[in-house]
Amino acid sequence: MNVSFEKPSLWQRIRPVFIGFDGPLVFAILLLAAAGMLTMYSAGFDHGTRFVDHGRNMLLAAAILFVVAQVPPQRLMSLAVPLYVLGVALLIAVELFGITKKGATRWLNVGVVIQPSEMLKIAVPLMLAWWFQRREGQLRTPDFLMAGALLAVPVGLIAKQPDLGTAILVLSTGVYVIFFAGLSWKLILPVMVLGAAGIIALIASESTICQPDLQWPFLREYQKHRVCTLLDPTQDPLGKGFHIIQGMIAIGSGGLTGKGFMKGTQTHLEFIPERTTDFIFAAYSEEFGLIGCIGLVLGFVFLIFRGLMIAAEAPTLFARLMAGAITLSFFTYAFVNMGMVSGILPVVGVPLPFVSYGGTAMVTLGLGLGILMSIAKSRRLMQS
Repeated sequence: MNVSFEKPSLWQRIRPVFIGFDGPLVFAILLLAAAGMLTMYSAGFDHGTRFVDHGRNMLLAAAILFVVAQVPPQRLMSLAVPLYVLGVALLIAVELFGITKKGATRWLNVGVVIQPSEMLKIAVPLMLAWWFQRREGQLRTPDFLMAGALLAVPVGLIAKQPDLGTAILVLSTGVYVIFFAGLSWKLILPVMVLGAAGIIALIASESTICQPDLQWPFLREYQKHRVCTLLDPTQDPLGKGFHIIQGMIAIGSGGLTGKGFMKGTQTHLEFIPERTTDFIFAAYSEEFGLIGCIGLVLGFVFLIFRGLMIAAEAPTLFARLMAGAITLSFFTYAFVNMGMVSGILPVVGVPLPFVSYGGTAMVTLGLGLGILMSIAKSRRLMQS
């Protein structure tokens, strides 16, 4: 008796790879990526090959997203400790043998020049989520203290380079994991109250604390200048305050509907410094106005809302903590970037996701979204 088996088609063989992708999340990513490409075409029109390179970086991030999305969360959890140890070891190597540029030691030559702090944006939340997964059902105060120590080591090393922007991003992702793990509001509220009181006191005493001969503890001189420039950018309008002033002028000149695509005068007359990187939101605001800004913000809100929904439905504590931390890291990126360009936060060099130019930042973005998609896929496959 002859038994014949029908050979599966190519689509039948590769179909499992595409099953489980979260449709709303893909839609949010494509929407923001389109906004980023449109903005980069205008802002980088006379800036070499920035538009083409930005598209290449997006394709690289998409490829990384696709590959990482195939890795189940359990496998990602097994990588947490090695990645964290490697990341901290590289940060120590930067401290000892790092390359210094413009007064900052952030890079390491390992055959190619890398910036190890970028790795910690993913490694830190992975490590903390792994730790809390191990302690699930028996969390005590010492467990949160241990998590704080695991977070403090890389944040301290990054801040020492100095790289305040990356330190803030790594700190925020770690704090999000600790918060979602169940940190008591009794510990959170006092910190928030002290922070608010410190900001009020800083604003009230601006004329005193920003005297040239006054030293600030724990902060370098350039960091002091950034805070003082935020409080009053007109003190040095052609120097340290130039970025903030030009950013606010561009945002304000956009009005309700903007000047139109490719018609931003502040952008194309090169008044906006770093118009394709940190200050690209100013170029976007000038050309698309308040309505365009609302649309971009709503795109990020939709992405964050969908990410939090994935976190709420995740099957394990590790997956919930990772999804929640990665999702809120997008909020941190967008809020800090828009805030510093608008003049409500100090300039700390944080890119706007999908929009700002930068290969390393785009790779990190692809990794984060790939992990989020992996968690979404695991939930859908378990349900089916």
